[in-house]
Amino acid sequence: MYSAEIHFECYADTTITAVEQAINFLLEGYRNNGQILGREFPIAAQGAEFKVRVLLPDEDALKPSNNSPWVKVALERLKNAKLLSPRSRILGLDLNSQTATELPIQWQVLYTSYVHNCSPLRNGADLMPIPLYKIPATFNGDHKQIIRWQTQWQACDELQMAGNNKAEFAALDELKEIDSDLFRQGWDLRGRIEYLTKTPTYYYQYQVGGQSLAEQKQRPCPKCGNPHWLLEQPLLDIFHFKCDDCRIVSNISWEYV
Repeated sequence: MYSAEIHFECYADTTITAVEQAINFLLEGYRNNGQILGREFPIAAQGAEFKVRVLLPDEDALKPSNNSPWVKVALERLKNAKLLSPRSRILGLDLNSQTATELPIQWQVLYTSYVHNCSPLRNGADLMPIPLYKIPATFNGDHKQIIRWQTQWQACDELQMAGNNKAEFAALDELKEIDSDLFRQGWDLRGRIEYLTKTPTYYYQYQVGGQSLAEQKQRPCPKCGNPHWLLEQPLLDIFHFKCDDCRIVSNISWEYV
């Protein structure tokens, strides 16, 4: 990822409220299209100028050719707040985050965790993120549904990692069980992405717990019951199971690895 700064400047009298709403509307559009990453975007005011620090999945993220219809609308609305078109500059490579994949994509997987704020769509070759703006819009012109799913998955992951309360078990069920709302939403999004990109797309089923390593290895595919989805060697040191029919990958419980 790259750290960048987006610069806004007023060209006529306006109000802080109008400026704040216009800038936040644009930032939300960028976020829902996968062009900027994260959830919080502090806006620094310096007289008639405003600056926002953001993370970009790749250097070309803010190019106009990547803009969604919603981003284009948001850019037009800046005029109502008496703001000039924004200028952006790359500050440098962010050392604490992953860079976008550079390898050919033969298969991909929806995979995230509460410590990642990069794209949840990963290249199956190296598990590095694929910027969402580089794939066709999934619903209604952008990728808001994917971002929403990712936010919910990460919230459940953080709850189950923190543990020590009843919410841990409810969150874990959302991550593991194929009949949970979160699993169904993610698996359906996976199918939509595969249809649009014409690339095999898998969904990651999180696994923890179990009775023993032997019991874990005998675990069948949770969707079709395939008993032969255990791999001889784990993919990317994470995925021990892979069902090509159901497009699901999973892990042996981390307690036994």
